[in-house]
This record gives sequence, C-alpha cells and structure tokens, in this order.
Amino acid sequence: MHDILSHAVSLMIVQAEAGPVAVRAAPERAEAAFEAISETGRDAMVQLRRMLGVLREDGPGRPAAPRSPQPGPAELPALLARVRNGGPEVALTTTGPVRALPPDTGATVYRIVQEALTNVVKHARADRVDVDMEYGERELTITVRDDGQGPGTTQGLGLIGIRERAAAHGGTVRAGGRPGGRGFELVVGLPLAPGAEEVRA
Repeated sequence: MHDILSHAVSLMIVQAEAGPVAVRAAPERAEAAFEAISETGRDAMVQLRRMLGVLREDGPGRPAAPRSPQPGPAELPALLARVRNGGPEVALTTTGPVRALPPDTGATVYRIVQEALTNVVKHARADRVDVDMEYGERELTITVRDDGQGPGTTQGLGLIGIRERAAAHGGTVRAGGRPGGRGFELVVGLPLAPGAEEVRA
C-alpha cells in the first residue's frame, strides 16, 4: 500500500501545485496537469481495490479477487510518463543486452524505480531525473540521478524500502549527494541469474 499511495499522492500534489501556475502561463500545460491528476487517482483506486480484494478473500464463500501480474521493467515508460506530467523531466536509458527477469525480480526493479522517483518528487525539487538501466554479465545496475537539492532526499522510509527490496535479492545499494552538492544519486545492483535469456526487440 505504501508504494501505491505514496507514489500516487506525491504525484497528485506536485501536479495540483503546478496547475494554477500553468493556468496563467500556459493553459495547455494546466490541462495536461489536471488530466494527469485524474489518471493518477483512478490508477491508485484500481490498485487499492485489487489489494483490498486480496485481503478480503480469506474466508468461506468469498470469491477470489481478480489478480493481475505485478508491473516490471516493461511498464517503466508508462511510470515515467506519469511522473513527467506536471513534474520533472524524466529520461530512461537502457544499455547492454536486456535479459528476461523472473517476475519477482522484475517487480522489484519497477518498485525501486517507482520509490526513487517518488522520493525525487517529494523531496528533491528537481528539474530533471535520469534513470539508467545497465544489463551487465552478472548484474543489473539501476541508477537514478536528479539535479535537485541534494542529500536531503535520503529522508523518510523510501530509501529504507529500497534497501530492503535489494537485499531480498542479494543486491546492493549506494546513495548520496552528487559532486558539487547539487542533486542526488541512487545506484542499485541486482544479481542476474546465470544464463538469463536475452529479450529480443
């Protein structure tokens, strides 16, 4: 629930704050911001209903809640697009031969990037965020860097959750301010299974 609510509410706050400014300066951007608020809220409601359905299904005579796969790396472009609407500019770069990931690892990749972006939106006051996914021989390296206000972005439960997710897969996390005191960088390494199949474009 933390992943869904924290991310959705943070985006909605940023977009709502940007809306009145955009109404005066660029009405077309204001319209996009309000549409993004609506879309983010609807998506959060759908996710919460699914989660509450799963929590309720323990018991005799209760139908199983509809289930859908957890999001993975393939859903990252849509996530970045939601953040970009009314928030900072976000770019995604993928290098190396993309490997097929087990569902639990794929979900972890998505949630780590989601939480990192939530932290940026909530704390960093950044204009730009770069998300890099580097597939190496034995490790997937996720780097999220912003040009915001720096080490203050480490506050809160977000980074703790990222460390816990990475540790569950035997991964590593490095986080801290960027050189010059401007911006913050998160680097997460997740081991790749030997012989993981390449994903063909």
